[in-house]
Amino acid sequence: MRRPLVLIPLVALGVVAFLAISFALARVFSANSAERAAIEALVVAQARGDGDRVAALIDGCRARPDCVAAARANAVRLRSRGAVQIVRLDPSTNFALGTADGVARVVWRTPSRLTVVQCVRVRRGGDLVHGLTVALRSLSRPIPRESSCPSAG
Repeated sequence: MRRPLVLIPLVALGVVAFLAISFALARVFSANSAERAAIEALVVAQARGDGDRVAALIDGCRARPDCVAAARANAVRLRSRGAVQIVRLDPSTNFALGTADGVARVVWRTPSRLTVVQCVRVRRGGDLVHGLTVALRSLSRPIPRESSCPSAG
């Protein structure tokens, strides 16, 4: 009779640990999805030629004239017809439980344009309890197709 009394708390502890780990992983994967969605919205606005929307999607960009000018210039230069397809996205970080800055590399194209490679500075914030947030900090001009993005610094 003694074994079941010891086994029940151990099983309960195992279930609680499993649920806590599952919750944490779900938050991290949610942040990864949020980063992808934010970058996709940024690239789509740019491909439509909407520099003002690009500036609005970059955290703090509207307050920096150089950022707004770069967003508009990129949008004019990269305006394309057709649906945007994300060919590859290397996220800013694969696993972050708190605040982390990083650079994502996005490769995209449209039916009327060859692939474009750009770097997006990303800040992930928040925590596991209150939720993780994603803020886009900047978007580079196109870089050569085989180039890497600089690390966040």
